[in-house]
Amino acid sequence: MTPLVTTGLAGLVGGTPLLRITTPLPVPQPGFWAKLEYLSAGGMKARAAFSMVSRAKERGELRPGAVIVESTSGTLGVGLALAGTALGHPVILVVDDELEPVMRAMLRAHGARLEIVTEPDPVRGWQGARIDRLRAVLAEHDGAYWPDQYRNPDNPAGYASLAEELASQVEHAGCLVCSVGTGGHSAGLAAVLRKRWPGLRIVGVDTIGSAIFGQPARPRLMRGLGSSIYPRNVDYDLFDEVHWLAPAEVVDACRRLASGAFVSGGWSTGAVAAVAAWHARRAPEQQVVAVFPDGPVRYWQTVYDDGYCARHGLLQPALGTEPAELADPGAAEVTSWTRCTSVRDPLWSDAA
Repeated sequence: MTPLVTTGLAGLVGGTPLLRITTPLPVPQPGFWAKLEYLSAGGMKARAAFSMVSRAKERGELRPGAVIVESTSGTLGVGLALAGTALGHPVILVVDDELEPVMRAMLRAHGARLEIVTEPDPVRGWQGARIDRLRAVLAEHDGAYWPDQYRNPDNPAGYASLAEELASQVEHAGCLVCSVGTGGHSAGLAAVLRKRWPGLRIVGVDTIGSAIFGQPARPRLMRGLGSSIYPRNVDYDLFDEVHWLAPAEVVDACRRLASGAFVSGGWSTGAVAAVAAWHARRAPEQQVVAVFPDGPVRYWQTVYDDGYCARHGLLQPALGTEPAELADPGAAEVTSWTRCTSVRDPLWSDAA
Protein backbone atom coordinates (compact mmCIF):
# COMPACT_ATOMS: atom_id res chain seq x y z
CA MET A 1 0.00 0.00 0.00
CA THR A 2 1.34 3.43 -0.97
CA PRO A 3 1.42 5.82 2.01
CA LEU A 4 -0.90 8.80 1.74
CA VAL A 5 0.81 12.07 0.87
CA THR A 6 -1.24 15.26 1.01
CA THR A 7 -0.51 18.97 1.26
CA GLY A 8 -3.94 19.90 2.64
CA LEU A 9 -6.02 18.83 5.60
CA ALA A 10 -9.00 17.93 3.40
CA GLY A 11 -6.90 15.13 1.95
CA LEU A 12 -6.93 13.41 5.33
CA VAL A 13 -10.69 12.95 5.27
CA GLY A 14 -12.08 9.66 4.03
CA GLY A 15 -10.35 6.66 2.51
CA THR A 16 -11.27 4.49 5.49
CA PRO A 17 -10.88 0.68 5.56
CA LEU A 18 -13.59 -1.94 5.59
CA LEU A 19 -13.20 -4.74 8.14
CA ARG A 20 -14.99 -8.06 8.48
CA ILE A 21 -16.44 -8.37 11.99
CA THR A 22 -17.10 -11.93 13.22
CA THR A 23 -17.05 -11.22 16.96
CA PRO A 24 -20.00 -12.76 18.87
CA LEU A 25 -22.44 -9.90 19.57
CA PRO A 26 -23.47 -11.29 22.00
CA VAL A 27 -23.73 -14.75 20.40
CA PRO A 28 -21.89 -16.19 17.37
CA GLN A 29 -22.75 -14.57 14.04
CA PRO A 30 -21.46 -15.19 10.49
CA GLY A 31 -19.96 -11.73 10.08
CA PHE A 32 -20.65 -8.34 8.57
CA TRP A 33 -18.59 -5.58 6.99
CA ALA A 34 -17.80 -2.49 9.07
CA LYS A 35 -16.66 0.80 7.58
CA LEU A 36 -14.19 2.22 10.13
CA GLU A 37 -14.88 5.94 9.87
CA TYR A 38 -13.02 6.79 13.06
CA LEU A 39 -9.76 6.18 11.16
CA SER A 40 -10.46 9.27 9.05
CA ALA A 41 -9.20 12.63 10.32
CA GLY A 42 -12.05 14.28 12.21
CA GLY A 43 -14.17 11.11 12.13
CA MET A 44 -17.15 10.42 9.91
CA LYS A 45 -18.76 13.83 10.37
CA ALA A 46 -15.74 15.61 8.93
CA ARG A 47 -17.19 14.61 5.55
CA ALA A 48 -20.39 16.55 6.31
CA ALA A 49 -18.45 19.43 7.88
CA PHE A 50 -16.30 19.99 4.79
CA SER A 51 -19.36 19.68 2.56
CA MET A 52 -21.43 22.24 4.49
CA VAL A 53 -18.59 24.73 4.93
CA SER A 54 -17.10 24.53 1.44
CA ARG A 55 -20.46 24.78 -0.33
CA ALA A 56 -21.50 27.72 1.83
CA LYS A 57 -18.28 29.47 0.78
CA GLU A 58 -19.01 28.71 -2.88
CA ARG A 59 -22.48 30.27 -2.60
CA GLY A 60 -21.17 33.31 -0.72
CA GLU A 61 -23.16 32.49 2.42
CA LEU A 62 -19.92 32.17 4.39
CA ARG A 63 -17.71 35.21 3.92
CA PRO A 64 -13.90 34.98 4.12
CA GLY A 65 -12.79 34.67 7.73
CA ALA A 66 -16.33 34.68 9.13
CA VAL A 67 -17.05 32.67 12.24
CA ILE A 68 -18.86 29.32 12.06
CA VAL A 69 -21.33 28.62 14.90
CA GLU A 70 -22.94 25.23 15.44
CA SER A 71 -24.63 23.12 18.10
CA THR A 72 -23.06 19.70 18.66
CA SER A 73 -22.91 16.77 21.05
CA GLY A 74 -19.24 16.52 20.11
CA THR A 75 -18.57 14.51 16.94
CA LEU A 76 -19.53 17.11 14.33
CA GLY A 77 -17.60 19.63 16.40
CA VAL A 78 -14.33 17.83 15.66
CA GLY A 79 -15.14 17.83 11.96
CA LEU A 80 -16.00 21.52 11.98
CA ALA A 81 -12.80 22.36 13.87
CA LEU A 82 -10.88 20.54 11.14
CA ALA A 83 -12.81 22.22 8.33
CA GLY A 84 -12.46 25.62 9.99
CA THR A 85 -8.70 25.23 10.28
CA ALA A 86 -8.39 24.02 6.70
CA LEU A 87 -10.61 26.70 5.17
CA GLY A 88 -9.72 29.69 7.36
CA HIS A 89 -12.67 30.17 9.71
CA PRO A 90 -12.86 30.41 13.51
CA VAL A 91 -15.35 27.97 15.03
CA ILE A 92 -17.69 28.43 18.01
CA LEU A 93 -19.39 25.26 19.23
CA VAL A 94 -22.44 25.30 21.47
CA VAL A 95 -22.24 22.23 23.69
CA ASP A 96 -23.78 21.22 27.01
CA ASP A 97 -22.76 20.06 30.46
CA GLU A 98 -23.06 16.40 29.45
CA LEU A 99 -20.15 16.68 27.02
CA GLU A 100 -17.25 14.55 28.24
CA PRO A 101 -14.18 16.36 29.63
CA VAL A 102 -11.93 14.68 27.08
CA MET A 103 -14.07 16.05 24.24
CA ARG A 104 -14.02 19.54 25.71
CA ALA A 105 -10.24 19.37 25.89
CA MET A 106 -9.94 17.98 22.37
CA LEU A 107 -12.19 20.61 20.81
CA ARG A 108 -10.39 23.45 22.57
CA ALA A 109 -7.02 22.00 21.60
CA HIS A 110 -8.15 22.07 17.97
CA GLY A 111 -8.95 25.76 18.24
CA ALA A 112 -12.71 25.77 18.79
CA ARG A 113 -14.31 28.10 21.30
CA LEU A 114 -16.95 26.41 23.45
CA GLU A 115 -20.24 27.91 24.63
CA ILE A 116 -21.49 25.55 27.35
CA VAL A 117 -25.20 25.25 28.15
CA THR A 118 -25.76 24.27 31.79
CA GLU A 119 -29.52 23.53 31.89
CA PRO A 120 -31.65 21.51 29.46
CA ASP A 121 -34.86 22.94 28.07
CA PRO A 122 -37.82 21.46 30.02
CA VAL A 123 -39.46 20.22 26.81
CA ARG A 124 -36.78 20.14 24.10
CA GLY A 125 -33.95 18.85 26.28
CA TRP A 126 -30.28 19.65 25.78
CA GLN A 127 -30.64 20.06 22.02
CA GLY A 128 -33.36 22.67 22.40
CA ALA A 129 -31.32 24.56 24.99
CA ARG A 130 -28.27 24.48 22.73
CA ILE A 131 -30.23 25.85 19.79
CA ASP A 132 -31.47 28.76 21.95
CA ARG A 133 -27.90 29.60 22.98
CA LEU A 134 -26.73 29.22 19.39
CA ARG A 135 -29.19 31.84 18.18
CA ALA A 136 -27.93 34.23 20.84
CA VAL A 137 -24.31 33.65 19.80
CA LEU A 138 -25.18 34.21 16.13
CA ALA A 139 -26.68 37.59 17.02
CA GLU A 140 -23.39 38.59 18.70
CA HIS A 141 -21.24 37.97 15.59
CA ASP A 142 -21.89 39.91 12.41
CA GLY A 143 -21.77 37.63 9.38
CA ALA A 144 -21.60 34.43 11.44
CA TYR A 145 -22.62 31.27 9.61
CA TRP A 146 -24.77 28.49 11.08
CA PRO A 147 -24.44 25.22 9.10
CA ASP A 148 -27.64 23.88 10.77
CA GLN A 149 -26.64 20.23 10.44
CA TYR A 150 -30.18 19.08 11.23
CA ARG A 151 -31.69 20.63 8.08
CA ASN A 152 -28.81 21.45 5.74
CA PRO A 153 -28.94 19.35 2.52
CA ASP A 154 -25.17 19.72 2.24
CA ASN A 155 -24.95 17.44 5.29
CA PRO A 156 -26.18 14.27 3.51
CA ALA A 157 -24.49 15.38 0.29
CA GLY A 158 -21.17 15.17 2.12
CA TYR A 159 -21.52 11.40 2.42
CA ALA A 160 -21.50 10.73 -1.32
CA SER A 161 -17.76 10.06 -0.99
CA LEU A 162 -18.46 7.50 1.75
CA ALA A 163 -21.01 5.78 -0.50
CA GLU A 164 -18.58 5.67 -3.42
CA GLU A 165 -15.91 4.15 -1.19
CA LEU A 166 -18.29 1.46 0.02
CA ALA A 167 -19.37 0.66 -3.52
CA SER A 168 -15.72 0.19 -4.52
CA GLN A 169 -14.98 -2.02 -1.49
CA VAL A 170 -18.03 -4.32 -1.59
CA GLU A 171 -19.37 -5.81 -4.80
CA HIS A 172 -22.91 -6.01 -3.45
CA ALA A 173 -24.78 -5.62 -0.16
CA GLY A 174 -28.33 -6.46 0.81
CA CYS A 175 -28.52 -4.56 4.11
CA LEU A 176 -27.02 -1.27 5.30
CA VAL A 177 -27.12 -0.46 9.03
CA CYS A 178 -26.73 3.20 10.09
CA SER A 179 -27.10 5.06 13.35
CA VAL A 180 -29.48 8.03 13.13
CA GLY A 181 -28.91 11.44 14.70
CA THR A 182 -29.15 14.29 12.20
CA GLY A 183 -30.09 11.80 9.49
CA GLY A 184 -27.22 12.94 7.29
CA HIS A 185 -25.19 9.84 6.56
CA SER A 186 -28.14 7.47 6.18
CA ALA A 187 -29.75 9.79 3.61
CA GLY A 188 -26.49 10.47 1.81
CA LEU A 189 -25.54 6.80 1.57
CA ALA A 190 -28.98 5.62 0.46
CA ALA A 191 -29.14 8.21 -2.33
CA VAL A 192 -26.07 6.65 -3.97
CA LEU A 193 -26.10 3.01 -2.90
CA ARG A 194 -29.68 2.13 -3.78
CA LYS A 195 -28.79 2.99 -7.39
CA ARG A 196 -25.81 0.65 -7.19
CA TRP A 197 -27.49 -2.07 -5.14
CA PRO A 198 -31.22 -2.28 -6.02
CA GLY A 199 -33.27 -3.74 -3.20
CA LEU A 200 -30.84 -2.58 -0.52
CA ARG A 201 -32.54 -2.57 2.90
CA ILE A 202 -31.78 0.47 5.04
CA VAL A 203 -31.88 -0.17 8.78
CA GLY A 204 -31.90 2.79 11.17
CA VAL A 205 -30.51 2.47 14.69
CA ASP A 206 -31.72 4.81 17.43
CA THR A 207 -31.59 5.02 21.21
CA ILE A 208 -34.39 4.67 23.73
CA GLY A 209 -35.61 8.12 24.78
CA SER A 210 -35.15 9.56 21.28
CA ALA A 211 -38.03 11.28 19.48
CA ILE A 212 -36.74 10.80 15.92
CA PHE A 213 -38.94 7.85 14.98
CA GLY A 214 -42.01 8.72 17.03
CA GLN A 215 -41.08 7.67 20.54
CA PRO A 216 -41.41 10.17 23.42
CA ALA A 217 -38.33 12.28 24.11
CA ARG A 218 -36.67 11.39 27.42
CA PRO A 219 -33.33 12.23 29.04
CA ARG A 220 -30.74 10.09 27.21
CA LEU A 221 -27.48 8.63 28.44
CA MET A 222 -26.20 7.81 24.97
CA ARG A 223 -24.85 10.61 22.80
CA GLY A 224 -24.13 10.77 19.08
CA LEU A 225 -27.35 9.08 18.02
CA GLY A 226 -30.95 9.97 18.76
CA SER A 227 -32.52 13.38 19.20
CA SER A 228 -35.07 15.22 21.29
CA ILE A 229 -36.08 17.21 18.19
CA TYR A 230 -37.07 16.12 14.66
CA PRO A 231 -34.10 16.66 12.32
CA ARG A 232 -35.37 17.44 8.83
CA ASN A 233 -32.43 15.61 7.21
CA VAL A 234 -33.93 12.31 8.37
CA ASP A 235 -35.43 10.72 5.23
CA TYR A 236 -38.10 8.53 6.79
CA ASP A 237 -39.17 7.02 3.48
CA LEU A 238 -35.83 5.34 2.91
CA PHE A 239 -35.87 3.20 6.09
CA ASP A 240 -37.17 -0.35 5.97
CA GLU A 241 -37.00 -0.70 9.74
CA VAL A 242 -35.69 0.95 12.90
CA HIS A 243 -34.15 -0.51 16.05
CA TRP A 244 -33.98 1.19 19.45
CA LEU A 245 -31.35 0.05 21.95
CA ALA A 246 -30.69 0.72 25.62
CA PRO A 247 -27.32 1.79 27.05
CA ALA A 248 -26.50 -1.55 28.75
CA GLU A 249 -27.02 -3.40 25.47
CA VAL A 250 -24.70 -1.00 23.67
CA VAL A 251 -21.99 -1.13 26.36
CA ASP A 252 -21.97 -4.92 25.99
CA ALA A 253 -21.50 -4.65 22.22
CA CYS A 254 -18.77 -2.01 22.49
CA ARG A 255 -16.77 -4.05 24.98
CA ARG A 256 -17.14 -7.27 22.98
CA LEU A 257 -15.88 -5.45 19.89
CA ALA A 258 -12.92 -4.01 21.78
CA SER A 259 -11.80 -7.36 23.21
CA GLY A 260 -12.75 -9.58 20.28
CA ALA A 261 -11.96 -7.48 17.22
CA PHE A 262 -9.55 -4.78 18.51
CA VAL A 263 -12.00 -2.35 16.92
CA SER A 264 -14.63 -0.43 18.78
CA GLY A 265 -16.17 2.94 19.38
CA GLY A 266 -18.89 4.70 21.32
CA TRP A 267 -22.64 4.54 21.59
CA SER A 268 -23.34 4.77 17.86
CA THR A 269 -20.77 2.15 16.95
CA GLY A 270 -21.90 -0.35 19.58
CA ALA A 271 -25.57 0.06 18.68
CA VAL A 272 -24.92 -0.37 14.97
CA ALA A 273 -22.73 -3.42 15.58
CA ALA A 274 -25.38 -5.17 17.67
CA VAL A 275 -28.04 -4.67 15.00
CA ALA A 276 -25.72 -5.59 12.11
CA ALA A 277 -24.75 -8.84 13.87
CA TRP A 278 -28.43 -9.68 14.39
CA HIS A 279 -29.17 -9.15 10.70
CA ALA A 280 -26.16 -11.27 9.74
CA ARG A 281 -27.47 -14.10 11.95
CA ARG A 282 -31.03 -13.70 10.71
CA ALA A 283 -30.17 -13.85 7.00
CA PRO A 284 -26.65 -15.25 6.49
CA GLU A 285 -27.06 -15.20 2.70
CA GLN A 286 -27.26 -11.40 2.58
CA GLN A 287 -24.23 -9.14 2.75
CA VAL A 288 -24.57 -6.76 5.71
CA VAL A 289 -22.63 -3.48 5.80
CA ALA A 290 -22.46 -1.22 8.86
CA VAL A 291 -20.94 2.20 9.40
CA PHE A 292 -18.89 2.64 12.59
CA PRO A 293 -19.02 6.45 13.00
CA ASP A 294 -16.53 6.96 15.81
CA GLY A 295 -13.74 5.40 17.84
CA PRO A 296 -13.33 4.77 21.57
CA VAL A 297 -11.26 7.83 22.58
CA ARG A 298 -14.04 10.01 24.01
CA TYR A 299 -15.61 7.04 25.83
CA TRP A 300 -12.79 5.84 28.10
CA GLN A 301 -14.51 7.47 31.08
CA THR A 302 -18.00 6.21 30.20
CA VAL A 303 -18.53 3.11 28.06
CA TYR A 304 -15.22 1.51 29.06
CA ASP A 305 -15.08 2.69 32.67
CA ASP A 306 -16.33 0.04 35.12
CA GLY A 307 -17.14 2.59 37.80
CA TYR A 308 -19.22 4.74 35.48
CA CYS A 309 -21.04 1.72 34.06
CA ALA A 310 -21.73 0.30 37.53
CA ARG A 311 -23.18 3.61 38.72
CA HIS A 312 -25.56 3.65 35.76
CA GLY A 313 -26.48 -0.03 35.92
CA LEU A 314 -24.82 -0.88 32.62
CA LEU A 315 -22.96 -4.05 33.57
CA GLN A 316 -25.83 -6.48 33.28
CA PRO A 317 -24.72 -10.13 33.11
CA ALA A 318 -27.49 -11.40 30.82
CA LEU A 319 -28.71 -9.51 27.76
CA GLY A 320 -31.26 -10.49 25.14
CA THR A 321 -30.21 -11.83 21.77
CA GLU A 322 -33.45 -10.90 19.94
CA PRO A 323 -35.26 -7.56 19.75
CA ALA A 324 -38.84 -7.14 20.87
CA GLU A 325 -41.19 -6.35 18.00
CA LEU A 326 -43.31 -3.19 17.87
CA ALA A 327 -46.10 -2.93 15.29
CA ASP A 328 -46.19 0.86 15.31
CA PRO A 329 -43.67 3.41 16.66
CA GLY A 330 -46.30 5.02 18.86
CA ALA A 331 -47.85 1.81 20.17
CA ALA A 332 -45.72 1.69 23.34
CA GLU A 333 -42.69 3.33 24.86
CA VAL A 334 -39.63 1.12 24.43
CA THR A 335 -37.06 0.61 27.19
CA SER A 336 -34.83 -2.07 25.66
CA TRP A 337 -33.83 -3.42 22.26
CA THR A 338 -36.90 -3.17 20.05
CA ARG A 339 -37.51 -3.39 16.30
CA CYS A 340 -40.24 -1.81 14.18
CA THR A 341 -40.81 -2.21 10.44
CA SER A 342 -43.35 0.61 10.27
CA VAL A 343 -41.38 3.84 9.77
CA ARG A 344 -42.92 7.25 9.13
CA ASP A 345 -42.30 10.91 9.82
CA PRO A 346 -43.74 11.70 13.30
CA LEU A 347 -44.52 15.28 12.25
CA TRP A 348 -46.44 14.11 9.21
CA SER A 349 -48.31 11.62 11.42
CA ASP A 350 -49.21 14.33 13.90
CA ALA A 351 -50.48 16.57 11.11
CA ALA A 352 -52.52 13.74 9.64
